[in-house]
Amino acid sequence: MRKILQKVFWPLLRIFETGEDAVGYQKSHRIILIILGVLFLGLSFGSAWMGNVTGEMGALIPMVVFFAVGFVALVLGIFGSDSAVCKIWRSRS
Repeated sequence: MRKILQKVFWPLLRIFETGEDAVGYQKSHRIILIILGVLFLGLSFGSAWMGNVTGEMGALIPMVVFFAVGFVALVLGIFGSDSAVCKIWRSRS
């Protein structure tokens, strides 16, 4: 199942895949990336809910931005390689 989802998300993953060794990679980087993704998705849903309650269309912009950042962080945290995680954190030794 993981291989199928990696193929589905390949257009997004190839942006961050470098093919280089993951110098400076730590397991905590991946965990923090997943937590960050969940938090941003929560902000996205909170913004959508508040926009629905107030009827303001201005809530659409932060909802889309927070959702995009959270989605990318989750996909990279779950399906990305170690070098992709290093690239998003810009970890270099």
